[in-house]
Amino acid sequence: MKVDFWQLSRDPVEKVVALIAGRVLGSDERMLVVAEDAHRRQEISRGLWKAGPESFLANGEASGEGADKQPILLSDKCESPNSASHVVFADGEWRDPAGFERAFLLFDESSLEAARATWRSLDGAEGLERSFFRQDDGKWVKVA
Repeated sequence: MKVDFWQLSRDPVEKVVALIAGRVLGSDERMLVVAEDAHRRQEISRGLWKAGPESFLANGEASGEGADKQPILLSDKCESPNSASHVVFADGEWRDPAGFERAFLLFDESSLEAARATWRSLDGAEGLERSFFRQDDGKWVKVA
C-alpha cells in the first residue's frame, strides 16, 4: 500500500482533492474522500463539480442512492460502497485504510503534529510505501 502525506499551505483542501481526483479517475480508478464535517464535504463536492472549465468530477455522498455507481464518494466513514481503490483523508485525521491500494492524508498547520505522529507510527510497516509532498511556488514537490 502507498500512503501519501500532503501538507496543505497555499491551496484549499477542495482544490487539492480535485487535483488528486483527476489523476485517480484518469487511471480508471475510484476514490473515497473522508471528512467528518458535513460542511467540509459539501465544499469538497462543489470543488469537484467545478474542477475545470471543460470537465467536472462527478461525486456524491456515500449514504446517497446509487453510491455504488459514483466514481468519487464523500463520507464521514472509511467505508466504500463504490469499491474505491484510493482514499483521501481530507480533514487531517488518519483512519485505518484497510482494503485500499493508496491513501492520502491531507493536513495543514493545525494538524501537523498529528500527521507527524501518524508518519512515525507507520515507520517500518511491512508492505507500506510512504511519501511526503509539499507545495513549492505553487507546485507539488515530493520531499520524502
